[in-house]
Amino acid sequence: MPRTARTIGFSVPPELADEVERLAAEEGRTKSELFREMVRVYKRDREMAVFEDLAAYGRARARARGICDEADVERLIHEARGA
Repeated sequence: MPRTARTIGFSVPPELADEVERLAAEEGRTKSELFREMVRVYKRDREMAVFEDLAAYGRARARARGICDEADVERLIHEARGA
């Protein structure tokens, strides 16, 4: 039966290793569980950063077009449809 997990190795400063072990003990979790959670949080933070960058771009483009609120969006849609 194939393994459902892979073992990976990496180095961290001793202080960080101690902190991970302390956190795992405090929370009653394994170091592997903490690592998986760290990766999930990191991925979520990266995705949020991309979203925030896109939102900032959208706000800048809206400002450049004079779009201040939903009424402006509705007006532009109406104009684009030629109605």
